[in-house]
Amino acid sequence: MNKKIIKAYWDKFLENKSPREDYPIGDITIFGGDPQTLAELVDNNTKTATTSAYDLYTETDYMPTVGDYNIILDANELPVCITKTLVTEVVPFNLVSAEHAYHEGEGDRSLKYWREVHEDFFTKEYAEAGKKFTEDMPCLCEVFVKAYDEANGDI
Repeated sequence: MNKKIIKAYWDKFLENKSPREDYPIGDITIFGGDPQTLAELVDNNTKTATTSAYDLYTETDYMPTVGDYNIILDANELPVCITKTLVTEVVPFNLVSAEHAYHEGEGDRSLKYWREVHEDFFTKEYAEAGKKFTEDMPCLCEVFVKAYDEANGDI
């Protein structure tokens, strides 16, 4: 990860903002699975939500927080855009809504597709952590909006 490039990107975002404390940086995000495609979906405003395994967070992991700004990186770990977190909620996997699945922007945007892809992804993540995926596992569902990209500036 090129911290110098990422810092320059963040500084450009903050260039005309005052006070800077009103723009808290949350996380520098590389999506799991297919980071290039997912970053592109965020950049073109198709993907405005994401889901993570809530109980796999550790004390040192960044936990998405409403109002935070996040730098989205592509597969080459270069900044694509900055998002602002609007909503976070913990929901059991089997109760994630069709609306949330649609806003994730992946595949045909259906709940069926979302469940298939995310069950596979979470099963692997849980196995790596020595745990077992269950249908009622808690998911951290996050909704965000693209706030900035270098080509267009503030959005």
